Amino acid sequence: MTGVETPTPELLVVTGLSGAGRSTVANALEDLGWYVVDNLPPQMLGALAGLAARAGTAVPRVAVVLDVRTRGFDTGGGDLAGVLLGAGDSGVRRRVLFLEAGDDVLVRRFESVRRPHPLQGEGRVLDGIVAERELLRELRASADLVVDTSDRNVHQLGALIGDLFGEAERTRLRLTLVSFGFKYGLPTDADHVVDVRFLPNPFWVPELRGHTGQEPAVADYVLGQDGAEEFLQRYAAALQPVIEGYRRENRSYATVAIGCTGGKHRSVAMSERLAQLLRAAGEAAADADGAGPDGAGTSGGPSVRVVHRDLGRE
Repeated sequence: MTGVETPTPELLVVTGLSGAGRSTVANALEDLGWYVVDNLPPQMLGALAGLAARAGTAVPRVAVVLDVRTRGFDTGGGDLAGVLLGAGDSGVRRRVLFLEAGDDVLVRRFESVRRPHPLQGEGRVLDGIVAERELLRELRASADLVVDTSDRNVHQLGALIGDLFGEAERTRLRLTLVSFGFKYGLPTDADHVVDVRFLPNPFWVPELRGHTGQEPAVADYVLGQDGAEEFLQRYAAALQPVIEGYRRENRSYATVAIGCTGGKHRSVAMSERLAQLLRAAGEAAADADGAGPDGAGTSGGPSVRVVHRDLGRE
């Protein structure tokens, strides 16, 4: 025996609303080394899972793209959800990724390519979107991960898939900190929302107005305000049991949204500083874990990335 652990084969079902980015996700997964199957009938998922289990390391990661074009998809969301859930009974790690976007975003996307929605019939594009949401309602509820692509272009979505389903994803929680401006709306995929508008706004300081929270002058101003550092220290500490809970539940991804008025100054600076604190806490946890009897350690803290959604929007 070599002592090398054989990875568990994985079956990822990529589904969701038409126009939400399934093709982009499929391409990104292929780039990551996944074997991608498009439009497989849902009833064949069980057989595919069995093949993946028997293939072992030859085909360790399989992704199946399903949508309303797929034969059998119109049998009803509940029935389809049951088929997908049943595909995980053959020694294969099964997950469902559900992609969605706002109605207005989907309408614009269909109009930009001048194609009808698969379910609109003689009606409008919006009629098809509404019908599809209802058809997929139960499937969405049973998904392991729901990603809203409304505010992501193809490159940002591809990068997110790399974070979620690259090799490092197997052992670490992927925590994304998203700075945003409340005047542009809440990030729809946020798991936690932080309001930092309790701090003075650099917008009203003439020499800082044209700069961003990524620049030292603005960051120093924001973080130097009474309560800023104390808030971040306490919030980073409060997130630790949440992170541990996510790990216990085998959750791979979470989003913390940090908002100010316009998403340019306070939220940007606070997000960057919070990322520093969380990374430091993760490194400390990894060091402590590595000091165990076998010295091997585990994954430590989460992988932390920062996205500034509204930076440059003004």
